[in-house]
This record gives sequence, C-alpha cells and structure tokens, in this order.
Amino acid sequence: MLNRRILRIKAFKAIYSYAENPGMTLKDTQALLELSSESTRDLYLFMLSIVAPLTEEANSRIEAARSKFNPTEDELNPNLKFVQNRIAPLLSQDPDFSKLIAKKKMSWEQYDVLLRHLYETIRGRKYFKDYLESGESSLEEDARLWARIFEREFEDNAELAEILEDLSIYWNDDLAYVLSWCCRTVRSLGDGDRWELPPLYQSDLKSSDGFSSDKAFVTSLVTRAYTNFDNYFKAVAERTPKWDKDRLCTTDLCLIVCGLAEAEAFPEMPTKVIINEYVEISKYYSTPESRSFVNGVLDKIINKH
Repeated sequence: MLNRRILRIKAFKAIYSYAENPGMTLKDTQALLELSSESTRDLYLFMLSIVAPLTEEANSRIEAARSKFNPTEDELNPNLKFVQNRIAPLLSQDPDFSKLIAKKKMSWEQYDVLLRHLYETIRGRKYFKDYLESGESSLEEDARLWARIFEREFEDNAELAEILEDLSIYWNDDLAYVLSWCCRTVRSLGDGDRWELPPLYQSDLKSSDGFSSDKAFVTSLVTRAYTNFDNYFKAVAERTPKWDKDRLCTTDLCLIVCGLAEAEAFPEMPTKVIINEYVEISKYYSTPESRSFVNGVLDKIINKH
C-alpha cells in the first residue's frame, strides 16, 4: 500500500521526532515509524467504511420524506438508485471487512452531522444527478459513482479534517493518498473482485514483482539516519558556515539527514533521485527557502563538492 514517497515522509517524521526529543531510543523511533505506517492503512479502512453509512443517510432521508403528512409525488416515488447501489452491501456484508472494522472499533455513527452535510452536497452535484438519470443500472456504474465521490468530496472538507485530526495525530497528511486507494478499491469491486486488505507495503502487492522490500528500505533508512544523526549534523554545519548551527531549521536538518542516510544505505540509488525526493518533500513541510537549501547541502555532501 505505502509507496517509497510516503515511506520517505514517514521516515523524515520519525527522525524529526527524535531531533525534537533526543531521549528517544532507536527502538522508540522504529516503533513510531511502524505506528505511523500502520495508521495510514487504518485511515484507508475508516474512509472506505463511510460507504454504507452515507448510503443509509440517503435512505433515511427518503423514508423521512415519504412519512411527511402530505408528501409530493416525487417523495412518494423517489429514485432509489443510489440507496440500492451495489458497492455498499459488498463492503458491509463482507465478513473480512466488517470484522476488521469492528475489531478496530471504527464507526461513523457519531458523525451524523457530517453525513447529512455530505449527502446534501453530493445530491446537488451534476455527476450525481447524471448517475440517477442515466437509465443504466450496473455494478460498474455504482463503482464509478463512488470513485467520483472519493475523488471530489473529502480532501478539502474542513469538517472531515477536524474529525480526522481528533481521531489520530497520524492522519493529518495521509488523506489524499488514502482516497486514491479508496478509489482503487471501489473500481476493483466494480470489476467483480472481492475486497482484500491491502498489504502495508507496496512491494508486497501481487502486482509488484521485482520490487525490493519497502519495509527493509524504510527500516534501514530510519536506522541509518538515527545512528548517524550527529555525524550528519556535523557535516551539514561544516558546509554551511554562514548559518548558525543552533538556528538551523530542524525540519531542513532532518530532511538532509534522511537524504544522506539514504545515499549511504542505498549507494545503487541515483543521487539525483534521492536529492529530488527530499527537495519535493521540503515543499510541503518546510519554509519557501528550504527547497534550494536542502538541494544545495545534499548536493555538496553527497557529491562531495
């Protein structure tokens, strides 16, 4: 499930935690890495489990309208296409999926306000209206609708972001990546496949023959960065004489440390690729000046300029 870019980010965050809390042992840092990695898959499960509650919200809205004192013709004879979508039962009735959701105690029950707001937004979308009026009824079309919902309705939802932040400190930055996996899952269900829990690491997927172990990659990266942190810090300080070493941005320092660790641990990896990866990560986690700083320092040390 987790690709190399995501794993580099998680390694960087683990090393950042160590830099901010020097009392952390290597075992503590590795445990943090593992917890952070597993949390991404938990977020995937939580987001995928919204399919049934959102379908039920639509059904509840229809039943409430039918029960009105003087319902309209449309309320008496509503379009049931969405509430009868085939993706919801495929997930909610899957024994492996439902057992895992129950084991992890995941539920959207207390977030009924969000579900109401979400459904109200979705039912006003053109793609949803087109789905209801298409005249088609198939598993594939239901899957396409849910893929569109996961693509469009969650990533920039402030109400959802607040909920996720309250549930886990590890879920802050993983939503976009997780939503892409939810889309992948519903499309797979639309093709007639049964749901399967994705392996934690991308290299463990059936389709990734020939890839080396991602778990070994990220574990080696964090171990090397932790063990040689002080040496890497000295190397950075030596090559940045105009910078006060006590005022070096911790974020930039940790990005550089991870880049140096990766270059040493995996000498077969092109240095340009390594540098570019950490420069890209710096765009999201550090200051506007960090891109050139991280690029320049890594280039100087790795290529020994």
